[in-house]
Amino acid sequence: MNNIRNFCIIAHIDHGKSTLADRMLEITGTIEKRKMKEQVLDRMDLERERGITIKLQPVTMDYNGYILNLIDTPGHVDFTYEVSRSLAAVEGAVLLVDATQGIQAQTLANLYLAVEQDLTVIPVVNKIDLPAAQIEKTENEIIKLLGCGREEIIHASGKTGQGVEEILKAVIERVPVPATSPQFAGSIVPKGCGAQMQTGDNGSQQGSTAPAAAVDYGAGTLLRALIFDSNYDEYRGVVAYVRVVDGEVKKGDKIILMSTRAKSEALDIGIFKPDYFSTGKLQTGEIGYIVTGFKDVSECRVGDTVISGRGAIAARTLVEPLQGYKEVKPMVFAGIFPREGNEFQELRESMEKLKLNDAALIYEPEHSEALGFGFRCGFLGLLHLDIFQERLKREYNLNLIVTVPSVAYKIYKKNEEELIARSPQKFPSREIIEKIEEPWVTLDIITPKEYIGAIMNLVQEKRGVYKNTEYLNETRAVLHYEMPMSAILTDFYDKIKSASSGYASINYEFTDYREAKVVKMDILVAEEPVEALTMIVYEDEAFNRGKEVVNVLKESLSKQMFVVKLQAAIGGKIIAAERLSAMSKDVTAKLYGGDVSRKRKLLDKQKKGKKKMMAAGKGSVEIPSDVFVKILKR
Repeated sequence: MNNIRNFCIIAHIDHGKSTLADRMLEITGTIEKRKMKEQVLDRMDLERERGITIKLQPVTMDYNGYILNLIDTPGHVDFTYEVSRSLAAVEGAVLLVDATQGIQAQTLANLYLAVEQDLTVIPVVNKIDLPAAQIEKTENEIIKLLGCGREEIIHASGKTGQGVEEILKAVIERVPVPATSPQFAGSIVPKGCGAQMQTGDNGSQQGSTAPAAAVDYGAGTLLRALIFDSNYDEYRGVVAYVRVVDGEVKKGDKIILMSTRAKSEALDIGIFKPDYFSTGKLQTGEIGYIVTGFKDVSECRVGDTVISGRGAIAARTLVEPLQGYKEVKPMVFAGIFPREGNEFQELRESMEKLKLNDAALIYEPEHSEALGFGFRCGFLGLLHLDIFQERLKREYNLNLIVTVPSVAYKIYKKNEEELIARSPQKFPSREIIEKIEEPWVTLDIITPKEYIGAIMNLVQEKRGVYKNTEYLNETRAVLHYEMPMSAILTDFYDKIKSASSGYASINYEFTDYREAKVVKMDILVAEEPVEALTMIVYEDEAFNRGKEVVNVLKESLSKQMFVVKLQAAIGGKIIAAERLSAMSKDVTAKLYGGDVSRKRKLLDKQKKGKKKMMAAGKGSVEIPSDVFVKILKR
């Protein structure tokens, strides 16, 4: 165990994590050069296309007699939960900072997560080979942030490989050896099990003899392993990604999941190279996978504790489960429905499988009179929603309808009842509502100081409340705000980038609920409400939002054989309207002379026909799925 080091790479999006991981795999010989490709740890086509890491990915490397377990993490704020789960499985973190951009918002957020986990942080200035690199300036920012010495900061280039071996050596020297934790803390301990305790320097309890996890019950060695991620294999069932905290597990061992009480057998065990590489066993401190054989994906939860050993069943009630993960709090809610009603069960099964390696996803069944059976899903942000629906379409060939996302509102009725409305359809009528509260977030914006004025104006327009400003150095500042979560849902990120010429970055975190003046706005197409487009808007912005939506529909919908009315309404009041003109056909083209009354007769006949079609065609206008995306972006 003394030759094992577990670490991850954390950074802001696009600071070079995946490229640095590529060089580490090359230098350690984990992947043959002929098999190397860019972003080798980004396993999904979607990650390669967008140039971002979506899923955490572990890999085991051998270097100078040491086993280095690396977990590559995402950098976007919507995937912070992936980062937090990675940090719980390691002892060290390489903090990567782009020399051309300096410290960004997600750099700070991920660093705070690492500090909370009490991890050893290794600061690295990346992309030093670029002409625009400002190495000394970036060093000063890191020193101010971490309070470290300049000699502790490593200079590297993930592209050229410069400094990468120095990072690997620093991991070996600075990251501590994996520690076992006392197994029976706070529970009944069998006499003579060797779990005597003594107080450490920091006041924590430490085992004075062999850890309780390694105690032999006369029938096998007990294991405790934390599930930090999982995946579904069509042929082998659920594959659990684990960090072994105590004991060991071998192929063929009986395993038990403590929270779900599910029992199975370890069909295969191994490490990541980065594909599955069977080793037959995992020991204390190692990171790897266990093929559980579970076909029901609900039996294997991220954050659960796996125990093993033939004596584990008898000792199960005495084992203290490992600390799992904080319950994730989704901020964005949207309805996802299959276009074809007979695909509901397929959608359910597909979402269950994606839930395995997307632990931040929350969903529950929902029924809509207009859209049929589907699910109300909770996400960490719009990118999370976008990636999720794209994976459903690509990986499971599902044709979906996604409703306009909203946040969860607290509604207080006049009869003193309270309810949480995660969709506009759950809003009661205005007459019985006493007040409505919406979620607020704390918002950090890192920007060059020349863009502070433009950004302040933008945040003020979005109802942001200014708190204070901090300066990282003489040229860059951190603006601290509080603002409604719903304001970030729409076009806020794009506008921040536009106002700062692409230099600003943001990070936000939920804080509390506050009163809001909002109303439910219905969108009618051909005088029939389109439930998927119903949204919650501020009272004073309702007209502008309604006008925007009907204009998008007018630009996007195909013409029908009749005029289509496009309307936005609050209650029974129409607040914005447009008309989509009918397809035109020259019915007089066949006339070659004759009295003008013949032409009028044909035109009147066409007019009556279109009027009849319009009356019969209400609700039959099909809305393409890309229209919902356009409305989101608008």
